[in-house]
Amino acid sequence: MQGVYNRMMIIDVSRKSFEIKSPENGLLSQTLGGKGLATHLLLKNNPPRVDPLSPDNHLIFACGPVTASPVWGSCRYGVYTKSPQTGCFSESYSGGTVAEHMAGTGFDIFMIKGAAAEPVWIEINETGAVFHPAGNLRGLDTYSAEEQVKTWIKENRSSPKGCGVVCIGPAGENQVCFAVIENDKWRSAGRTGTGAVMGSKNIKAIAFTGKCKKQMANPGLIKDFSRSIAQRGKSDSGAKAYKKLGTPMMVDVMNAAGSFPTRYWHKDHAEFKDRINAGALHERLSVTPSACRKCFMACGRLATVKAGRHAGLTIEGPEYETIGAFGGLCEVDSIEEIAFLNDLCDRLGLDTMTAGNLAAFTIEASRQGRIDYTIDYGQVDRIAELLEDTAYRRGIGATLARGIKEAAREWHMEDQAIHVKGLEPAAFDPRVLKGMGLAYASSPRGACHLRATFYKPELSKMIDPDQIEGKAEMFAAWEDRLTIFDTLILCRFYRDMYQWEELQTMIKGCTGLDLRIKDMRRIAAGISDRARVFNLREGVVPADDRLPERFYTEKLGKDGKIIRREHMQKMLSDYYRARGWGSDGLPHENHLHL
Repeated sequence: MQGVYNRMMIIDVSRKSFEIKSPENGLLSQTLGGKGLATHLLLKNNPPRVDPLSPDNHLIFACGPVTASPVWGSCRYGVYTKSPQTGCFSESYSGGTVAEHMAGTGFDIFMIKGAAAEPVWIEINETGAVFHPAGNLRGLDTYSAEEQVKTWIKENRSSPKGCGVVCIGPAGENQVCFAVIENDKWRSAGRTGTGAVMGSKNIKAIAFTGKCKKQMANPGLIKDFSRSIAQRGKSDSGAKAYKKLGTPMMVDVMNAAGSFPTRYWHKDHAEFKDRINAGALHERLSVTPSACRKCFMACGRLATVKAGRHAGLTIEGPEYETIGAFGGLCEVDSIEEIAFLNDLCDRLGLDTMTAGNLAAFTIEASRQGRIDYTIDYGQVDRIAELLEDTAYRRGIGATLARGIKEAAREWHMEDQAIHVKGLEPAAFDPRVLKGMGLAYASSPRGACHLRATFYKPELSKMIDPDQIEGKAEMFAAWEDRLTIFDTLILCRFYRDMYQWEELQTMIKGCTGLDLRIKDMRRIAAGISDRARVFNLREGVVPADDRLPERFYTEKLGKDGKIIRREHMQKMLSDYYRARGWGSDGLPHENHLHL
């Protein structure tokens, strides 16, 4: 198979050693690389029931066949491990520029095991891995750590293309279960605690350098395909909307739909939305559209606060989910203050989505007298203190650092906590968007909105949000297509442009494989099967495919929306059937053919 190097680097941090191997014969063509290959390797190499923070848990970085190609939306990498936040299969993705530097090393996969006795940072190049002491980086925030590693590379290596750096902040060093891996200052492999796993291995940063170039099967086909997509993008309404307003445009959309989670999932809209939406961001901050490499969407908002106590603060963001977490759930009614909290999380290396959910949960606990801690909705500075205490595991922050399940158990609030398998949902309430209930319940990494981005067909009325019959079948098709995105590794915001036919073209042009839709769906289904088997092996049971109790019982908004248990069970049963699993949610053994 072309479009890949057919090489993977296995790094043992304990021994400060590495070896170079090739995947098993035929494995790349059967998985397409990216998520497909990483899931296979994780299932094969991780010991069953391993502690996520032990040296034996593997941390895998992966590029895809389209990485470093002309394909738009292709500059992304994936991280795969066992999550310390959920105990489940973990996948997380990040954009920016790093993926192309990863590909420049001449490897498709970097699989890391072990743990260093002292802090290290790792330099990966075309010939292997070099281990550097990182005592001087210990305790630095992500911005400073990245900058220092890049400066060292610039001063000590002749790399005309520079380098890509991934790093962790204090939260990762302290193994906070929802710590992130950061790159390009503001880009994050942001969910399920990949930064904590990196921290458990005592790795502060990894730098990637190299000038390798992959051989594409049909460079002319890929060039023509990318040119046609660029032409389409000029008139595409979605692309123009992302470039003009970015993801914060979803604040107005979701408030209008009555599905914008507010006051820790008690309300369906924010009365102050005009102070935290895209309009407020562009009015009160100086904003320039910002894009990852190989992208014309430019969904990022490179924003600088114009006035007030945070004047001069520059950040790429806030994105919709960060606004939803702090502006909605915590009722912070100022876009400048949300930008401040976003910046703090990025520096500390915290996932903003979980951070905002946990802050709001703590506010509820305080208001109910469950904890001896004073904090309330909208209190920005108290929220900021809580975030810092969590990153450094101080006081009540030590409880939050272990995640929502532990906090809920300790505070006797398990009936109120909003999560699935330990991961909090995104800012799309499933009491309104029923398909998102299926998305949250069925995702192998917990309450994830990205595995199928099913809010899109529901909001655009491709399927009615309240429809139950037939929803799981449509959901499985969307999930399969986007699983192929993750094997290649592509940005989700190209989902409307890259239908099955476009995926066929880029796979043929990059890899040489001539796949039909049913072939791609078979590959995607096999990957879903393996993620499911991984979770079952780690102790997750089908009964864990359930939503928080409040979504079944607490009515939302003036229409009193809930998601009924029988409807949820119907969608799950239909989903298992669509996946070819048994009625008990278990994959059949003959599906696991690799």
